[in-house]
Amino acid sequence: MMRTHYKNQVTAELDGKEVTLGGWVHETRDLGGLLFVLLRDKTGVAQVLFKKKEVPAELLALASSLVKETAILVQGKVKASKQAPGGFEIIPTTLTVLGPVLKKVPLDVTGKVPAEIDTRLDARFIDLRRAQPAAIFRIRSAAQTAFREKLLALEFQEINPPTIVSASTEGGSDLFHVQYFEKDAFLAQSPQLYKQLAVMGGLDKVFMTVPVFRAEKHNTIMHLNEVTQMDAELGFADDKDGMDVLEAVFLHILQKVHDNCQDDLKTLETTVTPLAKLKRFTYDQILDALKPKYELEWGQDFSKEMEHAMPELLGEEAFFITDWPTAVRAFYSMPHEAEPKKCKAYDLMYRGLEISSGAQRIHIPELLEKALRARALDPEDFERYIDAFRYGAVPHAGWSIGSERLTMQLTNQKNIRECALFPRDRHRLLP
Repeated sequence: MMRTHYKNQVTAELDGKEVTLGGWVHETRDLGGLLFVLLRDKTGVAQVLFKKKEVPAELLALASSLVKETAILVQGKVKASKQAPGGFEIIPTTLTVLGPVLKKVPLDVTGKVPAEIDTRLDARFIDLRRAQPAAIFRIRSAAQTAFREKLLALEFQEINPPTIVSASTEGGSDLFHVQYFEKDAFLAQSPQLYKQLAVMGGLDKVFMTVPVFRAEKHNTIMHLNEVTQMDAELGFADDKDGMDVLEAVFLHILQKVHDNCQDDLKTLETTVTPLAKLKRFTYDQILDALKPKYELEWGQDFSKEMEHAMPELLGEEAFFITDWPTAVRAFYSMPHEAEPKKCKAYDLMYRGLEISSGAQRIHIPELLEKALRARALDPEDFERYIDAFRYGAVPHAGWSIGSERLTMQLTNQKNIRECALFPRDRHRLLP
């Protein structure tokens, strides 16, 4: 590797020792006899001190010519300094320009000059050099790592379902069409059907992190047309089992982000609080809690305004909503046997936003056909899917966490595009 250390690895133990740092020029400051070059890498900003009377003329000339965002490599000795970022600065012996700046940088990485979100997304690879986006995506990475970590600990198996399908995976019409050789195909709306098939195949407990695509013509700060889902499915299980696993995974994510991302949370001026347990409220209980401020007819979904109000009304930052009206949930949600108008579906709410949705699935072919017809869908279009439940099907349940939505709430962002590395919405196909 070209570098020996990142900025955050330069500690008291290295005082007086030689290191090599690599990064970008964050700023330069010429103070007469001293020239400061601030080198930024993904862990922070290191101060490089050039004493003009003590460094070779060629080295000083090169350092003096640097402009912001030049990619550089600096070799030098570590020196303790109370004034320097992190308490240390680098006294350089060599300076190498790895990549000069050949065009005007489209936005100010230091943040002193704000840029509109579209300007930043048009130059996302530059925007990612800013402290805030970098913090967002480290937190997202920590959350996704914790998701995998917990499910592996629970003996789930990771799988990789396809994203090219022959028909709608959820019965909707908002699909992206693709030409698949001589056939028509679509980008998958969800891995739902495939993870169920994996469980029916005997894999029993599976999880995945996959992109999904929705051809919905939204123009909001809450929707994307390509999102990342973190899904799990478990066999020989009901809705309560599904919620138990989801709760364990979610609480683990909160704990890991809290433990490992304090610097990034401070950068974003927010916090994440670990929780011990999640309360479970039925759909009917939520309706009652919303009254009299909000009136909603039974069987309708909650508005965004209502979701935002729930934490204060319930006194809970995160909680489940269970026992939803069957008519507003996906066709494969298992109805309650004693009260079919309600089903074994659940949502996980966090800070006023639904971040996960799940249910016990219908594993009885006749019930699946009935549910499809109730939604004006033709069972023949789902025959291969239904057929999978005619060979010894078992009760099963699962759920999906939207990675971008979860990251929004963890990082206190208002626009979901901030939480997608290179977002795809109705108008954005580049970069």
